[in-house]
Amino acid sequence: MKKVSINLTHVATLGPVGHLPKAPGTWGSAAALITAPFLFLPFQLPVRILILGLIFYFGAKACSEAEKQFGKKDPGCVVIDELLGQWLVFLPFPAVVTWHLIAGFILFRIFDILKPFPIKQSEKWLKDGWGVMIDDAFAGLYAMLVLGLLRYLT
Repeated sequence: MKKVSINLTHVATLGPVGHLPKAPGTWGSAAALITAPFLFLPFQLPVRILILGLIFYFGAKACSEAEKQFGKKDPGCVVIDELLGQWLVFLPFPAVVTWHLIAGFILFRIFDILKPFPIKQSEKWLKDGWGVMIDDAFAGLYAMLVLGLLRYLT
């Protein structure tokens, strides 16, 4: 029986996505947005929570490995954290329409880039890949709250 091994660096970069030219975080968020209607949104809340928990755990492991392999903290090509944050935006919403997806994408990118308190600080709360994942989780939570407000107001 042949042993199957997974290259954690490929997981961290979402395969080729993190290596696309210019703005890998935006590419990672776009990949998450495109796949969400098929791989995340069809599921009920408990399954979504489980999916995000698994992405956080295995993403942190993959990020730690990628940091070792690339020799730097939070290399730009690591985009699994964008997958976590982008999907987190849509966690509580049982149904989304196109404008929700677009608004959620834009909001997440804004919070992920600007990193208002405590997003930037959260990177240092946990070591290795855990810190890489946690700041995008906070950006996703901020975007989720604003998207929820926008949905309420419309």
